[in-house]
Amino acid sequence: MNLKLYGRDPLKMFEDVFNERLTPFISSMGSMIAPTFKVDISEDEKAIYLSADIPGVRKEDVKVTMEDDVITICAERTQEEEEKKKNYHRVERSWGSLSRSFTIGENVEAENVTANYDNGVLKIVVPKKEPEEKKSKEIAVS
Repeated sequence: MNLKLYGRDPLKMFEDVFNERLTPFISSMGSMIAPTFKVDISEDEKAIYLSADIPGVRKEDVKVTMEDDVITICAERTQEEEEKKKNYHRVERSWGSLSRSFTIGENVEAENVTANYDNGVLKIVVPKKEPEEKKSKEIAVS
């Protein structure tokens, strides 16, 4: 059965409103609530490699920490834009904190992690270590 309201399908009307008006609004709100940055992660037998794109952030505003087996990248972005024209003067400021965390496992050398930030790209190398052998012992059942 096809519902019609004044010759129009109400479900199609709802879908059109959602797609045209609400979806762009929800998408823009999501990017305002949880700003983030792109990170590529790869590994080989020697290390885990993280490459984070953080354009517009100064080296001094980037912080990398490692706690247990979680590595965290934090950055703070500030931007000021000023435009002066004949009939108006506009100044806009924006700022925000960005953070990403990754569990990288226990078999890494946390004391030898290196990070290099150049031209908006943060590259982190987390060297691996040999897994520690688990000691096992047989327990007699009585």
